[in-house]
Amino acid sequence: MVNLTRIYTRTGDDGTTALGDFTRTPKTDSRLAAYADANEANAALGIAVACGDLSEDVVAVLTRVQNDLFDVGADLCNPLAESYEYPPLRVQAEWIAELESDCDAFNARLDKLRSFILPGGSPGSAYLHLACTITRRAERSTWAAVEEYGTEPAAPRHGDAAQRRPGGVNPLTAHYLNRLSDLLFILARVANLGRGGDVLWQPGGGREQAPRRRSRRVAAADAEAGSKEAPAPVADES
Repeated sequence: MVNLTRIYTRTGDDGTTALGDFTRTPKTDSRLAAYADANEANAALGIAVACGDLSEDVVAVLTRVQNDLFDVGADLCNPLAESYEYPPLRVQAEWIAELESDCDAFNARLDKLRSFILPGGSPGSAYLHLACTITRRAERSTWAAVEEYGTEPAAPRHGDAAQRRPGGVNPLTAHYLNRLSDLLFILARVANLGRGGDVLWQPGGGREQAPRRRSRRVAAADAEAGSKEAPAPVADES
C-alpha cells in the first residue's frame, strides 16, 4: 500500500535516486531514463483521455494501459534478482497478448493503410500520436538499459558476494512498450473515424513534383517505340 505524506525528501539533491530495491543510482542512469519515459507516455495518455473526446471503448483500453504503465515503471526500477523478500511487479506475457488482441480488434475497423499519415485530424488523434511517439522513445530507452545491464539476475562478481553486478532488465518491458506504440498508432486512426479520416502525407508538401524517374530499360523501350511511330522525313524540293 502506498502512503505518501510528504513529496519532497531532499535525498536526491546529490544527483542520485533510489531504485525499487533501495539501491541508489545516478539520475542519469539508463534504467531511470527508461521508466521516466514510460511515465511521460502515461502523462500523455492522461491528456488524451481527459481532453481527446474519445469513444468509451477506447477510453477503457487506455485506462487499463495507464495502470499497466505504472507496473512497467515498477518493473524497470527493480533490477532482476535471483530471489526477493517481497517479489516486485513484473510485466507478464499475457499483457502483451492483450495489446496484440486490441490491435487486431481496432485495426479491423479501419481501411487498409496505403499512405503514410500525419498526426492530427481530431484532438484525440493528435494526442494519441504524441503518446505513440513518446512510447517509442520509452522502448528505445528500455533497450538501452537492456544493453547496459543485460537480462540476467544480479550475481556475485568474481565470487565476492559483497561485489555484486547490478541486476538486469526484464525484456518483456520493452516488448510491452513496442506493442503499445503499435496500438496507440491504430487508436489514433480510430479517433479520426467519422471526423474526416486519416490526414494523408503529401510528398513534397503538395508542391509540384518532378517527373517520376524511369529505369533505363523502360526509357530505352519508350525511345524505340517512338522511333517506329515517327513519320518519315519529307524530301527538300527546293
